Amino acid sequence: MSKLGFIGLGIMGAPMAGHLIAAGHDVSLATRSDIPTALTDAGGKACKSAREVAEASDIIFLMVPDTPHVEDVLFGENGVAEGLAEGKTVVDMSSISPIATKDFAGKINDLGCDYIDAPVSGGEVGAKNAALTIMCGGSEEAFARVKPLFELMGKNINLVGANGDGQTCKVANQIIVALNIEAVSEALVFASKAGADPAKVREALMGGFASSKILEVHGERMVKRTFDPGFRIELHQKDLNLALSNARQMGISLPNTATAQELFNACSANGGAEWDHSAMVKALEIMANHEVA
Repeated sequence: MSKLGFIGLGIMGAPMAGHLIAAGHDVSLATRSDIPTALTDAGGKACKSAREVAEASDIIFLMVPDTPHVEDVLFGENGVAEGLAEGKTVVDMSSISPIATKDFAGKINDLGCDYIDAPVSGGEVGAKNAALTIMCGGSEEAFARVKPLFELMGKNINLVGANGDGQTCKVANQIIVALNIEAVSEALVFASKAGADPAKVREALMGGFASSKILEVHGERMVKRTFDPGFRIELHQKDLNLALSNARQMGISLPNTATAQELFNACSANGGAEWDHSAMVKALEIMANHEVA
């Protein structure tokens, strides 16, 4: 049994921490709001601060929304850094800036501790089913140490490279996901506006070369109008901002990523920042004056 910490117990973090507790590990918990009683009832230990979690744990997991949140949890008052001792490991499973990640890792390394960036893909369903894809950046030694714990939360687990490379991989993932959502949205709006049953069109496409996980899961959401997150549009906007800002720094163009971001922006302007990202289809529906149904 390992002494673990988990900070950030939202839609994704709560089930991920639950898998660690269910496996019999001693897990200390902290989050911005109330700690879910299901986790403490299962044996998790509620802590008052990130520092307290770090003091009680050998490996500390983070799952928070954005780069500033990670920085605050790590280096703010009563943060993780204040509770670390040499030999501990920090694992950030949030999706944040690759550049900032390298800086954070260096500061944690200077304290004699290992750092792994390990963002995930798979959404709420993947978190609940322990079926996440986990993209890691860090040393081979640290990755080998933590991998058995990753296997309690995910199925496709890869060490991509050094610190920051896991986050770079996640940004690439979010580009692909956004563009697939846009493609499925366009196809279903087109089919529905043309008079075809979008549910039957989706079913037919699932058997062909156009088949994808996005068509399977998010296409169904579009047809059934089930836009509760999931993965919120505002979080995907954050990820695409990372893609576009890093692209500018590298001098490359991501034209279709920019288009996907504009569609998310349109949803947000219409009150949809907290809709599931499959609701990108609503921006296209507004332009078509037609709802997929």
